[in-house]
Amino acid sequence: MSSDSMKPTPRPGILDIAAYVPGKEHAPGVARVFKLSSNETPMGPSPKAIDAFKQSAGHLEIYPDGQATALREAIAEVHGLNKANILCGNGSDELLGLLCHVYLGAGDEGIITEHGFLVYKIQIMGAGATPVVVKEKDCTVDVDAILAAVTEKTKIVFLANPGNPTGTYVPVSEIRRLHAGLPGNVILVLDAAYAEYVRRNDYQAGIELVSGARNVVMTRTFSKVYGLAALRVGWAYAPLEIIDALNRVRGPFNMNAAAIAAGAAAVRDQEFVAMAVEHNLTWVEKVTTALTALGLKVTPSVANFVLIHFPEVDGKRAAEADDFLTSRGFILRAVKGYGFANSLRMTIGSEEANRGVIDALTEFMGRS
Repeated sequence: MSSDSMKPTPRPGILDIAAYVPGKEHAPGVARVFKLSSNETPMGPSPKAIDAFKQSAGHLEIYPDGQATALREAIAEVHGLNKANILCGNGSDELLGLLCHVYLGAGDEGIITEHGFLVYKIQIMGAGATPVVVKEKDCTVDVDAILAAVTEKTKIVFLANPGNPTGTYVPVSEIRRLHAGLPGNVILVLDAAYAEYVRRNDYQAGIELVSGARNVVMTRTFSKVYGLAALRVGWAYAPLEIIDALNRVRGPFNMNAAAIAAGAAAVRDQEFVAMAVEHNLTWVEKVTTALTALGLKVTPSVANFVLIHFPEVDGKRAAEADDFLTSRGFILRAVKGYGFANSLRMTIGSEEANRGVIDALTEFMGRS
């Protein structure tokens, strides 16, 4: 065979993966745009995080701390954890990928839920394993469906709690029941990216379960309530054996110095976090009430977004609403890829943005 006809070929299965497509950012022809498609906080980052970021600029010639010690210590201090059980990463996405890289291979299965974060499927397939999708019930994770899907091939279960794009959550009693029903060699990954926003007595992010188990991992992010999405900061809390395995394959300097410094300052500024959470709680309720009054169905959310379902009526469907909103500078997230062909996800934004969406949808729905 001629060398001219040969080319590098990805291993089997890679080209079957549908690449992740983020929410759109632009509204052509519109002077002012409110981007409500990526669950970014309208409050921005803590001023203390910004100061820490700026201070790091004076030492760009020096490699960052490969152990992210300052960030791990800050997280441990705020949450009352042992820093040895904390691993930080380039966003929680990196940590999800590392878990698949280390614990999955050809012939293995990873369980994900019907409306779960699309990155789970991508990482499972990227590791050469098979994703097994289980149905949800009323936009909420169904523990019995997950347990019914477990086989001897199952090695990992991904569960976003709260869920994205649904905003629903699984009570801690159900999470414990799920864990109790899993074989000891199956890792339960609790993706708690939106945990800071939840104010329900029956919710736990996963810290307590990790502390008492050998096969549970909790992942968290600084991209949401902490407002550090541009820096890509995530962390995992896991048993020491799992931390050790992940550390053996992660990049030696997987986090940059600015991210470490800003993250440490951000997590310690819990007063700023409380302000952001209070804004979100107020506006989730106001947006849900207003949109429901327009005849739209809104899935009850404990996160910083709402899932809006549109009528199956010509001229009033989600795609048409998306075009209408975009033309007025309001960018929401189409969620067809998550199994919601006639819905849009709206991030809770500033007061101006939220009121603007309500007014625009009032006009779209033909209400005055």
